[in-house]
Amino acid sequence: MASVPRRSTSSKPNTVACTARQGSRSDVPRVDVSDTHRLKSLDDENAKLKRLLADTMLDNVVLKDLLEKNLRHLICDGL
Repeated sequence: MASVPRRSTSSKPNTVACTARQGSRSDVPRVDVSDTHRLKSLDDENAKLKRLLADTMLDNVVLKDLLEKNLRHLICDGL
């Protein structure tokens, strides 16, 4: 069977109605190159801060474990 190209089912009045409901393309804010650079730098800083937070939380867990072991050792030796 031969392939028959299909016509678009969207009519001009339908397209106009959709545009009226959703707003014209001129209403959509455009993103400048400076905005993309700013967003990239903010994403990089956010990733760095997340790594710092994870490292600090890990250090906190390690210090708590060491403190608990040392206290348990002191209590056991003291008795």
